[in-house]
Amino acid sequence: MYANYFMDYASYVILERAVPHINDGLKPVQRRILHSMDKIDDGRFNKVANIVGDTMKYHPHGDASIGDALVSLGQKNLLIETQGNWGNVLTGDPAAAPRYIEARLTPFAKEVVYSPKVTDWQLSYDGRNKEPITLPVKFPLLLAQGADGIAVGLSCTILPHNFNELIDASIASLRGQSFTLVPDFPTGGIMDASDYKDGNRGGRVRIRARIEQEGKKLLHITEVPFGVTTDKLIASILKALDNGKIKILKIEDNTAEHADILIHLPPNSNPDQVIQALYAFTDCEISRSANACVILDQKPHFLGVSDILRYNTEQTKTILRQELEIRLRELNQEWHRSSLERIFIENRIYLSIEDCETWPSILETIHRELEPFIHNLKQPVTDEDVTALTEIKIKRISKYDADKAEHNLLQLEEQIARTEKDLAHLTRYAIRWFETIRKKYGAQFPRRTQLDTFESVDRAQVAATLETLYLDEEGFAGYGVKKGEAICKCSTLDDVIIVTAEGVMKVVRIQEKFFAGKKPLYINILRKGDDPVFNLMYRDGRNGPLYAKRFKIGGFTRDRSYPLTRETKGTRIFHFSVHQTEEESASVAVTIHLKAILKLRNLVRTYSFGELRLKSRSAQGNIVVKHQVDRITLLNRPSTPTVPPSGASAETPPSSQQQEERPEPIPESPQAPTQVMTQDDLF
Repeated sequence: MYANYFMDYASYVILERAVPHINDGLKPVQRRILHSMDKIDDGRFNKVANIVGDTMKYHPHGDASIGDALVSLGQKNLLIETQGNWGNVLTGDPAAAPRYIEARLTPFAKEVVYSPKVTDWQLSYDGRNKEPITLPVKFPLLLAQGADGIAVGLSCTILPHNFNELIDASIASLRGQSFTLVPDFPTGGIMDASDYKDGNRGGRVRIRARIEQEGKKLLHITEVPFGVTTDKLIASILKALDNGKIKILKIEDNTAEHADILIHLPPNSNPDQVIQALYAFTDCEISRSANACVILDQKPHFLGVSDILRYNTEQTKTILRQELEIRLRELNQEWHRSSLERIFIENRIYLSIEDCETWPSILETIHRELEPFIHNLKQPVTDEDVTALTEIKIKRISKYDADKAEHNLLQLEEQIARTEKDLAHLTRYAIRWFETIRKKYGAQFPRRTQLDTFESVDRAQVAATLETLYLDEEGFAGYGVKKGEAICKCSTLDDVIIVTAEGVMKVVRIQEKFFAGKKPLYINILRKGDDPVFNLMYRDGRNGPLYAKRFKIGGFTRDRSYPLTRETKGTRIFHFSVHQTEEESASVAVTIHLKAILKLRNLVRTYSFGELRLKSRSAQGNIVVKHQVDRITLLNRPSTPTVPPSGASAETPPSSQQQEERPEPIPESPQAPTQVMTQDDLF
C-alpha cells in the first residue's frame, strides 16, 4: 500500500505541481491564473485578491500558493502588467498584500497566449468549470521566463533567455539553420556560459556582479548575480571580512530600483585584488546549474534548451496552421451566407414564400427558387442556411445595397485567397509571425547580461594577507604561533613549502599551528606562479662522495614528502640556497675545504653552480669530489640580498634574543626570497 500511495503521490507532484509542461511552459497553478485573468479581463486593472479568488475555482490548493505564483509571474514583466508594490527581486522585499496590488494581462499575453478555438479543454477539479489542458502559446515562453521546481525524485531548473534571441533562434529553426542559446538574466551581471551544455543536466553558468572601480578607495556594485539579493550579497561580504579573506573599511547599500552598493577600501589597498577577492570569497560570483526537465506526453523528460525551442517552434507553426484553417472555414462560411443573402434579396425570392402556409413548404419553396443559382456557390445549401434567410428583417431587405454587398464579397474572396496562400506557405507565414512579434515587443527586452569568459579565481592568490607566518625554536610554524620569529605575511589559504634539515621537501596548507621540523633549511609561503631555483650540495652517507645539483620545485601533492638526497644513512647537507632566477642560482660559487689526509696536497677547491644544468628535484646530482669534506664556505654572494629562513645572517647564527624579536617590516611579497645556508650555519 505504501509503494502504491507513494507512486501516486510522486506522479501527482511531478505532473500537477512542480514541473512545467513543454507545450505552454507553465505549471498548473500558473496556467489557471492566466486562464482566470482572461475570463475576468475587461481592460482594467483587477485587484490581485479578486484574481486569486477567481482562480480558486480551478486550483484546489488554497490562496497562498496562488498569490505567490501570481507575484512571481508579475515580477517577470512579460505576461502580467502590475500596479502597486510587487516587491523587489534585487532586495528580496516581499510584495504588498493581495488586496493592495493590482494586475492585468499585457498586450503580448493577449496576442500570444490565448486562442480559445484551438484550445483543448477539461473539467475543473469539481466538475463545475472548464479549464485548458494547456494554453496554445505561440512563443517559446518556457525559455523566456525560466522555471524552477523540486518534485519527488527529480528537479527542474530552466534559466531565462533573451526575448529577441529566442525569436531569432525560432526563425533559424524554421529555416533549418543552426543556432545557439545562452541565458539572459533580468538582474544583469556578467556571465560565462562556456560550460552551459545547451541547458542539459550537468551544464552550468558562472555569473558575476558588475563591479566598477571609482578611484582607489571605492568600489561600486551596480548589478548582482541572478538569484542573489543585495542583503545576501552584503552578508557574504561581511562574512568574508570577518574571516580575514578580504580587507575593506565599510559597505553601504543604496539599492532602490537598481542595485547600488558602495564598498570603501582602506588606504594603500589594491582595488583589482579586492575585486578578485570579492569574486572568490563572496556571492559576487555564483554558479547556476541547468537541468531542463519538462512534461511531455504525460511523462517528465530531460531535454536541452535547443530541443525545447525546436519543439515550441513547431508547436507554434501547428497552432498557426489550426488558426488559419479555422479562419478559412469561417471566411468560406461567411462568403457562402453573404452570397445566399445576395441571391435571396436581389432575385426577390422572399416574395415567393408569401403564399406558403407551413414551415416545410417555406423551406421547400426557397430550396426550389435557389436551385438555378447553386452552381455559383462553393458548398451545398442546407436547411440551416435557408432558416437564416427567413430570419432577415424587412428593414434590412429594404435598405439592401447591391454595390456594397458586391464589395464585401470581393473583400472576402481576397481574404480567402490570402489565407489559402498562407496555408500553402506555412513556414514563411510562421517566420512573418515571429518577425511581427519582435517588431511589436522586442524593444522592451534588450539583453541585460553581458557575455564573457573568465578564469576561476585562485582563492589563495587573492586572499587578503592579514596574518603572519611564524616559526618557533621547537619547530612549530603557523599564523597562530606568536612566540616564534616572523617569516612573512600570509593569508589563511596559502601553501607553505618546507625543506627540512634532513633534505626532505614538502608543501602543506597553512594552519594556525603545525610542526615544520627543528631548524628547517627553508620555510616560506608558496603561491601560484612562484618558481624558485634551489642549489644543494650534500655528502651521500658517512663516507660517500659530495654531490651538487640545481633544481626547481616541479609538480607536487600537498602533505607528501619528496627527498632531495639519496637518503643514505649518515647523509649530510653542506650547502643549500634558494634563488628567484636561474641566473642568480648559476652565479653562486663556494669554497670546498677538504680534510687533511696523506698525499692530498690541494685541500681547498672552488666550485661554481653555473657548471650544473638545471635538473629535476629527484636527480641525485653531479659528483663534485670523492674525498672527505671538512666544511664549505661561500666564495661569492648572489647579486640580490640573501635572507636565511629564520631572518638571521647567513654567516652568524642567531642568538636567542634575536629569535624572539619580530623583524619589521615583514615582507608581504609572495616571491620566495633568495636564501643561503652553509655548513657553518647548520652545524
